[in-house]
Amino acid sequence: MSQEAGFNVIIPSRFAASRLPGKPLKSIVGRSMIARVWDIAVSSGADEVIVATDDARIVDEVVACGGKAMLTRHDHASGTDRLAEVVESLAWPDETVVVNLQGDEPCIPVELIRDVAGALRANTNAGIATMATPISTTEELFNDNAVKVVVDEQSLASYFSRSPIPWVRGVFHPGQIPQHLPPEFRFLRHIGMYAYRAGVLGELARQPQTHNEIAESLEQLRAMALGIAIHVTIIDEPPPPGVDTAADLERACTYYSE
Repeated sequence: MSQEAGFNVIIPSRFAASRLPGKPLKSIVGRSMIARVWDIAVSSGADEVIVATDDARIVDEVVACGGKAMLTRHDHASGTDRLAEVVESLAWPDETVVVNLQGDEPCIPVELIRDVAGALRANTNAGIATMATPISTTEELFNDNAVKVVVDEQSLASYFSRSPIPWVRGVFHPGQIPQHLPPEFRFLRHIGMYAYRAGVLGELARQPQTHNEIAESLEQLRAMALGIAIHVTIIDEPPPPGVDTAADLERACTYYSE
């Protein structure tokens, strides 16, 4: 495929992790986690796959596994900034579709990579594409670790929040978690799978944090503040969670063993 018709994948990967130090190099059934994620990205049919990291050990591991890696700056505030450095270094055209595949997602279904890239290509009014899945429990809706999103009639994000949105007046009450969700309303949990236009990545990296972004600790709100449309594809089931802890790593090993 040509670059205009296809997509590229960048895998941001940091060696330091407070809960599982060195996790990109942890073994998952005889192959490192970063190599497993690389395998998934390649199998998606991406035109180009690059691991962007701040540690030479990860570069060495990726190259040893037959992959391509780039050593990026240590002081990036976010993965988006790391992606933007790669895009700028390689001078990718502004309309290049770039999928951000986190380096700690060894169990991500490969079709989600293709789907989020395809959604961005199909929706030319959007600068970013992402995904969401229905929320069915009050516990999930009122959990501030679960990011919620409201989507308009054109499948574009209206807002992201850690708070329950939309807030149903007369049903929800401050300080209380209801027993049931009102069935006439739709509640969506954001899934952190993104596709960007390369030019948008550069624009985001050049802009300072916004007030809403700082308040919610959600960097996608910077794009919304800049007027960048975010297309949201709704999928029935959330993907398997990423690897943050030793227990997560054990679960991933079980997944590959089976």
